[in-house]
Amino acid sequence: MSAVAPQAHERPAHGANLPLERQPWEARSLTSALLSGLVWVMAILASIPLLSVLYMLIVKGGSRLTWEALSELPPAGFETGGGFGNAIVGTLAMVGIAAAISVPIGILCAVFLAELGPESRTANAVRFAAKTLTGFPSILAGVFAYAMVVLLTGGYSAPAGGVALAVLMVPTVILTAEEAMRMVPKIMKDAAYGMGCTKTQVVLKVVLPTAMPGVLTGVMLAVARAAGETAPLLFTALFSSYWLYHEGELTLRQPTASLAVLIYNFSGMPFENQIELAWAASLVLVLLVLVVNLTSRFIAQRRS
Repeated sequence: MSAVAPQAHERPAHGANLPLERQPWEARSLTSALLSGLVWVMAILASIPLLSVLYMLIVKGGSRLTWEALSELPPAGFETGGGFGNAIVGTLAMVGIAAAISVPIGILCAVFLAELGPESRTANAVRFAAKTLTGFPSILAGVFAYAMVVLLTGGYSAPAGGVALAVLMVPTVILTAEEAMRMVPKIMKDAAYGMGCTKTQVVLKVVLPTAMPGVLTGVMLAVARAAGETAPLLFTALFSSYWLYHEGELTLRQPTASLAVLIYNFSGMPFENQIELAWAASLVLVLLVLVVNLTSRFIAQRRS
């Protein structure tokens, strides 16, 4: 018995001699390397169109991006020079109108969905409608605003364009704001209720301030989408070669210029000057959307 014991004691444990590091020729290692390489190849292929578009915008649009282009009115057919300053102002005005309409409606709907009646039939119907509207064709939003605003008011205008863009912004604001409010820790709300706060006070003093970074992220994403839309504005705001403030009067109820429609109009003209301005306007529009997206990412990182 004494001779057997040392042999049993010296016997290696099960798996002690197995290598702890994965060998490169193993099937799992080869599969992982193959799939990782495939993902990189697909990512590079997917980035080629984006990089090519950005390259053309920087080369062709950057050469014409001057203070004159940013501050002057669009030129006529055979004229040289000019710019698209009124289109920048018109885009900001219509996106601002759309935000003024969609943000309050979206936040109020999100409060109802997240806090007041999250499991009610109305809440389920609103969620279904919001998710459906996220894939809503933008041109149909323009047709809706044309029927509800343009025909009733008798003309194209900046408010009509703002209504069309608001239809596209509302579902994004609703869904992102609801998700942000649902992520507020329940213990914070329970503590507020324990201190005697009403439901309104909890929403205003606890839920909204805590969820505000997520809500602002959703608003920024909705604004970025609305800023680049063209089809809704063709039905509602049309285009104009004048400033919003024209002849001492704020002409919001007149056809209004926008960057997206200017690009659409000028890119099809047979004049080199207008085509160059279309490239410059495209670069400005991309930069505006990029700034909005970076702002939303910064807010999201601050929130996390």
